[in-house]
Amino acid sequence: MAPNTTTSPLPIREQARVLAPQLKALADETRLLLMLLLAERPRSVRELTEATGLSQTLVSHHLTPLREQNLVTVTPKGRANIYSVCCDEVAVPVRMLAGLAQVDEPTGDCGCS
Repeated sequence: MAPNTTTSPLPIREQARVLAPQLKALADETRLLLMLLLAERPRSVRELTEATGLSQTLVSHHLTPLREQNLVTVTPKGRANIYSVCCDEVAVPVRMLAGLAQVDEPTGDCGCS
């Protein structure tokens, strides 16, 4: 019999313990802005500074917790570093959450259309 290569899901409490620091990293408006930009496509720090109007130092400062929580990856390219969202499991929900900001008049109490 072949070994089971599927992993069983973590218990709910463990899922919350793992997710809390990642969600905390996303809870800052500037970091969320960076994630939304990176969910569109990979970008350099220079591109992120141009897109946000923030200084290079501030962009780098906000990328640090996102990297620490493994939400973004960095790939050296010449003299620049290219940042991207770590995976589709993060990029897809970030793009979906951006849709909540597009809702002009929510039809329900939850803010969803």
